[in-house]
Amino acid sequence: MRSHSARSARLAVAAAAVAALAATATACGPEDTTDTSSSAASSATTAPSAGEGGEGGDAPSTSGSTASGDKSSGSGSNGSSDKSGSGGSGDKSGYGQSCGTNDLEFTVTAESQAGGYYLVTAKAKSGITCYLDINTPSVSFGSGADGVASPVGQGGEDPIELTGSAVAYTGINPKTTNTDGGKEFENVIIAVTEDDPDPAELELPDTATVDKPIVTNWSTKRDETVPRIV
Repeated sequence: MRSHSARSARLAVAAAAVAALAATATACGPEDTTDTSSSAASSATTAPSAGEGGEGGDAPSTSGSTASGDKSSGSGSNGSSDKSGSGGSGDKSGYGQSCGTNDLEFTVTAESQAGGYYLVTAKAKSGITCYLDINTPSVSFGSGADGVASPVGQGGEDPIELTGSAVAYTGINPKTTNTDGGKEFENVIIAVTEDDPDPAELELPDTATVDKPIVTNWSTKRDETVPRIV
């Protein structure tokens, strides 16, 4: 009897151990392992996706496009403004392009009135329309100060439009003194302004004796350009 009871106790302990092992295996079974791996894989997949969005996102690309557009727009605006400014009459005192000396063609003739003088006729070159907006031309014989013609204020219109066959006149008296002597010149230098970078040097129809020369204003009437000392 004692032997049978001891055997029964051992069997009961063994059965309890088997039950415990079964419970442990169920708690750490294959399903739990699979779920853990899936969660880790899902996290790993999500992280690179977020990183890719940061590196190649839309924000940097859009910003670059806007900067390019701004530059293009600015350039176009400036170009349009510059063209408008150079062609607008507002830049030319409200009436158009001012004549430069190189816009004009000149002829010189010797006249006998008032003891003799030179009549200079100016007209615009072919295809040019411009305005003489300075009353008096700059005239000199040679480069010395004593060869510069003084304005006498005769004639004068402001502005004078030159285009096609329209002309303007100015009169030059090379010698206004009654004394003998003076310097001789075969050419006269004329410009529409004192600071014109391209003055014209005109050949005279004869040799001029120069002493205290004078010049009239521009006029469309040649009778107003006979130079006289008033």
